Amino acid sequence: MKWWSTGVLLLVMMHAQAQLFDNKESFTHADTIRGSITPERSWWNVTHYDLTIRFNEENKTLEGKNTISFRVEDTGSSMQIDLMQPLEVDRVLLDGEPVSISRHDDVFYLQTPSLANGSIHKLEISYHGKPRVARLPPWDGGVIWSRDHNGNSWISVACQGLGASVWYPNKDHQSDEPDSAAMHIITNKGQTAVSNGRFRGMTENADGSLTWNWAVVNPINNYNLIPYIGKYEDHHSTYQGEAGTLDVDMWFLEGHMDQAISHVLPDINKTLEAFEYWFGPYPFYEDGFKMVEAPHLGMEHQSAIAYGNKFKKGYLGGDLSGTGEGDDWDYIVVHESGHEWFGNNITTKDIADMWVHEGFTDYSETLFIEYWKGKDAADKYVRGLRKNISNDEPVIGPYLVNTEGSGDMYYKGANLLHTIRQVIDNDSLFRDILRGLNHDFYHQTVTSLMVEDYISRKAGMDLGRIFTQYLRTTHIPVFDYHFEDGKSGPVLVYRWANIVKGMNMPYDIQVDDQLVRLYPSQEYQYYDLPAGFDTRKNISGNLDYYVLTQRSGK
Repeated sequence: MKWWSTGVLLLVMMHAQAQLFDNKESFTHADTIRGSITPERSWWNVTHYDLTIRFNEENKTLEGKNTISFRVEDTGSSMQIDLMQPLEVDRVLLDGEPVSISRHDDVFYLQTPSLANGSIHKLEISYHGKPRVARLPPWDGGVIWSRDHNGNSWISVACQGLGASVWYPNKDHQSDEPDSAAMHIITNKGQTAVSNGRFRGMTENADGSLTWNWAVVNPINNYNLIPYIGKYEDHHSTYQGEAGTLDVDMWFLEGHMDQAISHVLPDINKTLEAFEYWFGPYPFYEDGFKMVEAPHLGMEHQSAIAYGNKFKKGYLGGDLSGTGEGDDWDYIVVHESGHEWFGNNITTKDIADMWVHEGFTDYSETLFIEYWKGKDAADKYVRGLRKNISNDEPVIGPYLVNTEGSGDMYYKGANLLHTIRQVIDNDSLFRDILRGLNHDFYHQTVTSLMVEDYISRKAGMDLGRIFTQYLRTTHIPVFDYHFEDGKSGPVLVYRWANIVKGMNMPYDIQVDDQLVRLYPSQEYQYYDLPAGFDTRKNISGNLDYYVLTQRSGK
């Protein structure tokens, strides 16, 4: 892959994102069942997943058992469990007793007895089958059956968007995270299994296989609960952070650890320092921080981040901004670590709002640069990302059908936040808002509107129409202006064009050596320019706003 240019890399990434974020023209009943809180999902709340799994490389099958602990929140007699075909359920026990089930495509329904509100129960689901194989992970996901550089078996899963039910039975909706989870991965002798959270020990089974036990004590969204199986080595270190001593582990393939220590670890430490400054303490100290080498590019698997950037700087050796500011740090280390705050700590209830994950995390790259290289370099980087914006579909997708919005949630989302930052015009307050989001929504699921309202409230200004402009339309605001002659000199006549009704965003322009804040609306407004102002020149606006400037020629 050394022959790939930055341009080719970008085309491949955008094509892959288009597959993951592909909006449908119409939706089926199955989409609604998958993407909404159905009556069969609404009355119970997941508290714990305890998953035992064995992958059989010879025939690309798996067999496993998931014990789901749940709390009854309301009256209900039918329970929806998601498990994608062709995986099959062998047995279901509720509190040790068998229950009847019926299957409908990728969902099966359990008929349960009457359960008391507030009571806790355990649902044990045994299953097996030949799961979907990942076609282009992490974007087009499933189980990954791969080989490492030495020809050893290398297995993992990538399932964001697609859903964790592609490989284990669960309540496959982001709004309901288990409060904790455990993973027991059975491997052949000579293999190592890594997963989220803390290692709880390994046992040798009667048939010579090994069971690797891992557990998280914090809430985790279901697509982040992931196994890695291969010939791994571990390097342990610690980071002295805001909340104390953080355990930092790198699990990399045999023969790769020297590269990991020299290339990956320094960027991990720099990333943790920058992001704790901007966002607050790492959200999962109890579960530690891990970077795990994976057979795909990367993914934000909570406390066990997947790394596959081939020990290159930038994005596989390229800079997605085209500015040179992304050439001296590892994109996957920085970007996927940013998701620990936005995506894992703060998780959207509906994937239609995934810009909260990707927009904030994409902007975390800019903040990383600002922390280490200064504001000018950071501003240059985020402006450079604009060339990747398509404006083909709204950033927010349709709700209740398990569909994301446009892949613009990355670069446009980052530039929306950069624009909001200019509007607030107080970097200290902006940082307080970012830290406040991670404190006040700590380990919670949210909606986009909750995040938008929070930022408006903390900023002390109504930013709602600005969010609507950039998230729910494809229109970029146009600062439309011309000059007229006034009684004492030239007059700037200006307005916002191409905006939603009531969009009230201020805009900063340069008037000679002075920066002036204007408050355009849809109607023309007037600003008296100094006598002698050269109207032959075009108005220069603040480039850190994601807007277009147009001289109308009147």
